[in-house]
Amino acid sequence: MREDLDALEAAISYRFADRGLLRRALTHSSHVHERTWVDGESLRRDNEQLEFLGDAVLGFVISDELLLRHPEASEGRLSKLKANLVREPWLAAAALRLQLGEYLQLGRGEEMSGGRAKKTLLADALEALIAAIYLDGGIDAARRFVKAFVAEPDAAVDRAGEPAAHDILDYKGALQELARARKMPPPVYIVLRETGPGHSKIFTVEVRVGNEWAAQAEGSTKKSAAQKAAREVYERLRDSAPGEALK
Repeated sequence: MREDLDALEAAISYRFADRGLLRRALTHSSHVHERTWVDGESLRRDNEQLEFLGDAVLGFVISDELLLRHPEASEGRLSKLKANLVREPWLAAAALRLQLGEYLQLGRGEEMSGGRAKKTLLADALEALIAAIYLDGGIDAARRFVKAFVAEPDAAVDRAGEPAAHDILDYKGALQELARARKMPPPVYIVLRETGPGHSKIFTVEVRVGNEWAAQAEGSTKKSAAQKAAREVYERLRDSAPGEALK
C-alpha cells in the first residue's frame, strides 16, 4: 500500500483540508474488521458510508453536466448516457487511471485475493473519494473532480449520439431499447441446443427481432450465449437504416 498521499492529492488535483476524510475514503471494511475493537465498536471507520454519499453526489453532478451538454435530449437518452457514466466498470477504469487501488487500506484476506484490482472495490473507493472531496471542499470541488476524471466530454457517447458500443455491458437490454426505438417487436430468445457433459455444457441461443433480424451464438451459460447473440443483432441493427432487413 502506498502511503504518500501527497502524490495522490497531486494526481486528483485536490488538496484536503481534512486528510482524515481522504484516509477514510481509502479504507475498506476488510481492513477495519481486522483492527482492534473496543466495547463492540471499531476504532476505525471504513468507506461504506462515504460510498453511499458519493453515489448520490456523482449522480447529481453527472445529471447536471449532461443537461448542460445535451439541452435538447430526451429523458430516455439522458438516462442512458448517465447509466454509462455511473456504471461500475466505467468508475473502476477511472480509479485505475488514478492508481487508486495502490492507496487502499485492505484486510489481509482481501489483499491476498487481489483486492487492489477488483472492479467493485475500485468503483466503491472512487465514489467514497467523491464524497470525501464534497465534504471537505463542497459541491464545486466535487464537480471539478467528476468532470475531470469521470465525465470526460462525451466519453460514453459515439458520433451517432448513442452509448458507444464498446461501453455496453447488457446487450440484451440495449437491443430491447433499440428495437423499441425503431418500433419493432421485442427480441425473442430461444435455446436451440445444449451440448457437452454436465460440468462443461455449451449452450446455443438464438435471438430474433421480428422476422428479419436474427443471430445465433454459443456460450458456457445461457446468459452469455444470449448476450453474444444480442450483441450481433444490436450492432447490425444500429448500423442499418430504419426498415432495412438483415443482410
